[in-house]
Amino acid sequence: MEAQYPYQLIDGKAVAAQIKKELAEEVAEIKKAGGKIPHLAAVLVGHDGGSETYVANKVKNCEEIGFKSTLIRYEDDVTEDEILRKVEELNNDADIDGFIVQLPLPGHISEQKVIEAIDYRKDVDGFHPINVGRMSLGLPCFKSATPAGIIELLKRYEIETKGKHCVILGRSNIVGKPMATLMMQKGYPGDCTVTVCHSRSENLKEMCQQADIIIAALGVPEFLKADMVKEGAVVIDVGTTRMPSSVTKSGYKLTGDVYFNEVAPKCSYITPVPGGVGPMTIISLMKNTLLAGKKEIFK
Repeated sequence: MEAQYPYQLIDGKAVAAQIKKELAEEVAEIKKAGGKIPHLAAVLVGHDGGSETYVANKVKNCEEIGFKSTLIRYEDDVTEDEILRKVEELNNDADIDGFIVQLPLPGHISEQKVIEAIDYRKDVDGFHPINVGRMSLGLPCFKSATPAGIIELLKRYEIETKGKHCVILGRSNIVGKPMATLMMQKGYPGDCTVTVCHSRSENLKEMCQQADIIIAALGVPEFLKADMVKEGAVVIDVGTTRMPSSVTKSGYKLTGDVYFNEVAPKCSYITPVPGGVGPMTIISLMKNTLLAGKKEIFK
């Protein structure tokens, strides 16, 4: 299948497996030296299918790397106050090095209030305003997991970024904005000229046609078509929309923001969905957990 295209597939699954091995070796060393084993906690509210899958993967990765992990579950009707009390408890628990509250949360709970209540020194998701602010200044911080994972992929595939025009589709606080920040930082991967496009952008197609690197994070299945991409572009697909499918056992398939079969032949590098950015998001969270455990960023 791959041979008919000139592109190189960016294999997030393989890179994540390599990093997982590196993390496991480091945790084994910590254990051997009698140090504290990093401990990640996850708070899961309700039974959203995507969230369930993500959290199960996070717990599984913790086990494989050698971290301690704790899963705290609540039903959809949990009050905001109860979640904030749990956050406060985790902030004060010396054994918990880092924790996440899995998003999205039910409508009656303010996600922003919950994010801001988390101690930024334990905010391994990298969503707290202090971590976001430090990242925009190029200071040590916990970087948002998906953008950090994409940066790692560019690095491991030695994709040139200096002076390149990077177009980011989407301006979310979780992917689009932090991605723009990281791609324009001094150093590698970075030093890009960055354009952020979104639902209100005019001449979006023309913008994409000028891009050396396109990072699609709109959440619109197969939005990026071949006529929007120039020859030799690098395309990173962050989209993961569950679409009904009659050929999969689960009854759905994950679909990216890029019309892969059409776009891939024009690319020098492209990520698949699934198996591209997804595995890197979880592994970036694991890297942040190790940093939190070692108190390397915030003493």
